[in-house]
Amino acid sequence: MAGTWVMAAGSLAAGLCGGILSGLFGIGGGIILIPMLGLLLGLSQHQAQGVTLAAMLLPNGLPAVLHFRKQGIRIHWPLVVFLTAAFLPGVWAGARLASHIPDGPLRTVFGVFLAILALRTWFQKPAAAGRETRVPSAREMLLPGLGIGLAAGTLSGLLGIGGGIVIIPFLVWSLDLSQHEAQAACLAFMLAPIGLPGVLVYARHQGGLPWLIMGGVAVGFLCGAYGGARIATRLNAPRLRRAFAILMACVAVLMLF
Repeated sequence: MAGTWVMAAGSLAAGLCGGILSGLFGIGGGIILIPMLGLLLGLSQHQAQGVTLAAMLLPNGLPAVLHFRKQGIRIHWPLVVFLTAAFLPGVWAGARLASHIPDGPLRTVFGVFLAILALRTWFQKPAAAGRETRVPSAREMLLPGLGIGLAAGTLSGLLGIGGGIVIIPFLVWSLDLSQHEAQAACLAFMLAPIGLPGVLVYARHQGGLPWLIMGGVAVGFLCGAYGGARIATRLNAPRLRRAFAILMACVAVLMLF
């Protein structure tokens, strides 16, 4: 019974931390959920990735999305559709590839990828005045949305991340969105069960997934996401972006060393 309580408490704590970071940065939470599930509950890299993707099947970020809208932050729904359409085949392919890669190399790939993104995000130039008022058309969003969605889906299935860590910086760079707009779009995109193909692959190769841990992560995530969104809307874009870069760098170090 003690083991059950430890699993419940550990999964809730991991989900709460992942939810706060999700609402704050617009990411799926995998960058903190995966290492926490390994450290607190002893899950392997592949098990933690499967649990993370499964927990994200529920619309846990809905309170955060509603809060962004309430604060007047625009959500680009055509872009959300394009991201989703391309993400699904990518996550299926990535999950199949991950099942053939040992834990060690997978952690190294994850860490190097995060380090590169952290450097690029930290040194990004400040937005020009008036940039946040520009609204890209659906045609302008089509190709970037599909390309970013496919790349994010593949990396999500391969590394067990939610995709936001790829989507957000590339939305800012390719479509000139504000940091808050990119995060809102990503949170809206994650409302759909986009990780389902990856979850099915992980469950098949591991003989199932731990339902108690997944439930605890989901509940904790739901509570944390709303609180994180409230913090995000109180920060300006440069501070939010630099905090995002610091977070990625810290997790990269954890994965690599």
